Amino acid sequence: MNFYLSEIPERTQKPRENGLTMMMDKGLSINDTKNFIDMCGPYTDIVKLGFGTSAISPHIETKIKLYKDAGLSVYLGGTLFEAFIIRGMFKEYKDLNRKWGLDMCEVSDGSIKISHEKKCNYIKELAKEFKVVSEVGSKDETKLIAPYRWIELMQKELEAGAWKVIAEAREGGNVGIYNKSGDVRSDLIDEILTKISNDDILWEAPKKPQQVWFIKQLGTNVNLGNIAWDEVIPLETLRIGLRGDTFFDYINQR
Repeated sequence: MNFYLSEIPERTQKPRENGLTMMMDKGLSINDTKNFIDMCGPYTDIVKLGFGTSAISPHIETKIKLYKDAGLSVYLGGTLFEAFIIRGMFKEYKDLNRKWGLDMCEVSDGSIKISHEKKCNYIKELAKEFKVVSEVGSKDETKLIAPYRWIELMQKELEAGAWKVIAEAREGGNVGIYNKSGDVRSDLIDEILTKISNDDILWEAPKKPQQVWFIKQLGTNVNLGNIAWDEVIPLETLRIGLRGDTFFDYINQR
């Protein structure tokens, strides 16, 4: 805060286990990365190099170093993990993470079909060396997973060694925990939270109404991901009641 205001909700301090903001980098330039860190670094915890962008983005190792030097965790998008797995290149995937000095990785099966046992084995193996986030849910909007199955998958992946489980939404915010219109499947969320701790879940919420819903329902320190680079500061204002949507959530109305 640049000045004092009373009745501002308390945010967890970095490095933190909850209240996380994950920014999705879909191809920022080096100059844009520097500018992002300068303005948004204090409000960002994790950077995901979205889908397969790290395979073709110029100066990728320079970018990763900038993020790491700023104290941000960086990992490769789950789609890239799947691209290695479907080609039988799990060893090469681990080698790449080591080469680029990454200490975090994502395990997902949103595009490919693998048994859940095999997915959990990947989590167990990677968790020996990396902090693992695992994604639950399908990228196919026609594929609906029953709430009990979401819970079962999340429980098993956490038991396998995942640090957090990611609730799938894609960058469009219209699959998984949302319907095709982008509305939150609130009954699904409520059911998941009967068995899985909110602190163990990173909710993908690329759209402002989705961010507002989670903050109102689960509080200022809910974990939110797939945030666009230019939405990190606006999200932080939502978290602390300095935007219209959450303005009256933390103050005693006079």
